[in-house]
Amino acid sequence: MSHIYESWLTRELGFAAFSTGPLLDFWRGRQEGEFMGVNNVPIRYVRFCHPAGEKVIVVSPGRIESYMKYPEVAYDLFHCGYDVMILDHRGQGRSGRVLEDSHRGHVHLFDDYVDDFATFCREVVAPAGYRHHYALAHSMGGAILALFLARRRAAGTPRFFEAAALCAPMTGIFLPMPGWMARRILNWAESKPARRDFYAIGTGHWQPLPFLVNRLTHSRERYRRAVRYYADYPELQVGGPTYHWVREGVQAGEQILAQAKHIDTPLLLLQASEDRVVDNRSQLLFCQAMAKAGRPCEGGKPLVIKGARHEILFERDDQRAEALNAIMRFFAQHPQSGGDGCP
Repeated sequence: MSHIYESWLTRELGFAAFSTGPLLDFWRGRQEGEFMGVNNVPIRYVRFCHPAGEKVIVVSPGRIESYMKYPEVAYDLFHCGYDVMILDHRGQGRSGRVLEDSHRGHVHLFDDYVDDFATFCREVVAPAGYRHHYALAHSMGGAILALFLARRRAAGTPRFFEAAALCAPMTGIFLPMPGWMARRILNWAESKPARRDFYAIGTGHWQPLPFLVNRLTHSRERYRRAVRYYADYPELQVGGPTYHWVREGVQAGEQILAQAKHIDTPLLLLQASEDRVVDNRSQLLFCQAMAKAGRPCEGGKPLVIKGARHEILFERDDQRAEALNAIMRFFAQHPQSGGDGCP
């Protein structure tokens, strides 16, 4: 499948034609569905499937993201021979919101995300009857997946995924201040309901930032496409996180590091060298904890995508291709007879 890899390296040159041609045709073949998450919050998902697919990649997106942003990722995974299933986490995308102001990024408990993901795997993915299950997660979605994997192992439940890839996982949040100071502010806000559920300092409603000041990707084409989606579909828009969400996110990172020893699913962790959203140091600590437990991440440490910003799967062609190539090779190794992942 080397021709697929080659196409990844040159896609931005004809991105408009690709988006309005092959990608749009692919998107029209999607299957959308819904299930009820914690406290009866509706959780939406999308599926792309081959006529007789035997292996599936379950995608767990990052904060504020929707599967509406992921057609290109799904297209590439699908054309490597995998069915693809992507869910919108509660409070974002097409799933139900938890506050009256739908722009505030909020969750009551971070475990609600994990419970929703577990329900998705149990009620939607498992009944589809695939022989092989893989997981791909980005940022907050990586934190959710890591906690899901640790929870199953701690409970003595058999592995659900044969392998998982974490792209810039939120094992820790990049904070603009010392950790002790952030915790003091977050604990102060937690005791004041009006402040607790309001935007964290320095954040607010969603707004389309110019490409030149974005911290997410070097790819102008992919950034513009994502912003256009949110502008065209206002119901997808999510702004900054609430103080409570940040507090839950910080605690989730600490929980992941403490529970890394329970994860027995083979893991590939990809790190963006220019990340200013999540804390890369925490990813190193996570890999060290895995290694100490005798189950090291692939290569024993993060695979660093040099020069990449936070959204590795939406980066420039060369950086994105490097990441996808590594992910496909990794999945193809688990199990050894588990298919011909490309390239």
